[in-house]
Amino acid sequence: MDKRKAGFGGKRKLIYRMVSIFLGLVILYSFGFGTIAQDDPPAEDAAAEETMAEELTIADVQANVDAVQTNLDHVWILLAGFLVFFMQAGFAMLEGGMIRETGVVNSLAENFMDACVTGIVFFIVGYGIAYGTYDAGLEGGGFLPADLPLVLGGIDGTGDGDGSILVAFFFQFAFAGAAATIATGGMAERTEFIGKLIYSAILGAIIYPVVVFWTWGGGWIAEQGFVDFAGSTIVHMTGGIVALIGAYMLGPRAGREWGRPPEASNLAIASLGTFILWVGWYGFNVGSTLGASDVNQLGLVAVNTTLAAAAGALGAMFLKHWLTRGWNMSFILNGSLAGLVGITAGCSTVTPIGAVVIGLLSGAVLVYSMRFVESMKIDDAVGAFSVHGACGAFGTLMIGIIGSSALLEAGGWSHQASLLDGGSLDLLGAQVVGVVGVAVWVGVTSFIMFRVLNAIDILHVDPEADRIGIDAFEHHASVWPNVLPLRESDDE
Repeated sequence: MDKRKAGFGGKRKLIYRMVSIFLGLVILYSFGFGTIAQDDPPAEDAAAEETMAEELTIADVQANVDAVQTNLDHVWILLAGFLVFFMQAGFAMLEGGMIRETGVVNSLAENFMDACVTGIVFFIVGYGIAYGTYDAGLEGGGFLPADLPLVLGGIDGTGDGDGSILVAFFFQFAFAGAAATIATGGMAERTEFIGKLIYSAILGAIIYPVVVFWTWGGGWIAEQGFVDFAGSTIVHMTGGIVALIGAYMLGPRAGREWGRPPEASNLAIASLGTFILWVGWYGFNVGSTLGASDVNQLGLVAVNTTLAAAAGALGAMFLKHWLTRGWNMSFILNGSLAGLVGITAGCSTVTPIGAVVIGLLSGAVLVYSMRFVESMKIDDAVGAFSVHGACGAFGTLMIGIIGSSALLEAGGWSHQASLLDGGSLDLLGAQVVGVVGVAVWVGVTSFIMFRVLNAIDILHVDPEADRIGIDAFEHHASVWPNVLPLRESDDE
């Protein structure tokens, strides 16, 4: 090969390479410059974009915080509702332990069916009455809802806001079930089972929901400034009055001696039931905050509930001992429940010292109320009216006497002042109106209901049940079959 050609070819290749490198650098520089130009906008634009990013981040964080708090509130309401529902077990155990052995199975069946019947009727119509649209401008707006959404308005859990309604329904259903179960205790051992199912359905569908609409639903009693935070009157007094009217209409249990009530069949079971009720009451009262954001209120309600229960047991125990010279276990248990009922209305609006006062006095109200009911020859099997009716009314009225103005204002009742903390009778007057209004409604409707059931002969159990026991007659069962064998009916 010619060396000159070879040398020329080598030089040409070198030139090509240098040109290629040059072009490559130009291209890379162009892309790099463009990228740098995009990443480095003018200082003013960069500052504006940075500020917008910060604002969006703060808004997003706040939205997330609000969503978490809302979810937490709903979870808390559900957990509280679970505790309130578990009170059904407490009522069943308490009642089963307080009554005679021959009626325990019937008592358990009735308490269980209270939850079942109330759940269905409150879903179909009761909740719609209780929390239907309130419009004071319409005729009867303060007494009946402006509309009546049946079956929760047909929601199915897929629409916006369905979850909140479903959670609220569950929580309120648990309260409705408690009202029905209270009535069951006073009428124990002598109510025909089908009659019991009917009156529980009416109570859960109409009587109790109307009370709720008048009060928590914003109706005419609420317009008076009535305060009942968790239901001393709305739930407990309602159930207690139904129990009293029902016990009066039924008459006494077979073999009942006035002045000597039958002994409790199992105080161990009754004690267990009372402990369950006490625990459930934290859901009842603390859950009525309907949220988990106000730690002050949560703590106050929990402490007031505890103090009133303890003070109620002490008050009833010592007073009963002073009257009869005996440490009566039944009154210890019912005394704690009396304190719990008494504080339920004002658990967020009285101080802890006030809670102790209400608890102690509720124990005394219980003792004297039971003596009065006995003197009237009304056979209230478990003292349901005295515990829930009398102490429910008493605790509600006490808000008007010793309620804390600061706590009332913190709870949204800014215009309210009690007699001893503000010197006003307005709040006490509103409490009297609420207690009397509910008592009249529940008393009249219950009397009519039981009168009709009695007229069609499905209120009082068959007389044969008095001879062999209601468990054997209606359920063909005994809670202790090895100890208490079934007696045979003459009809068999």
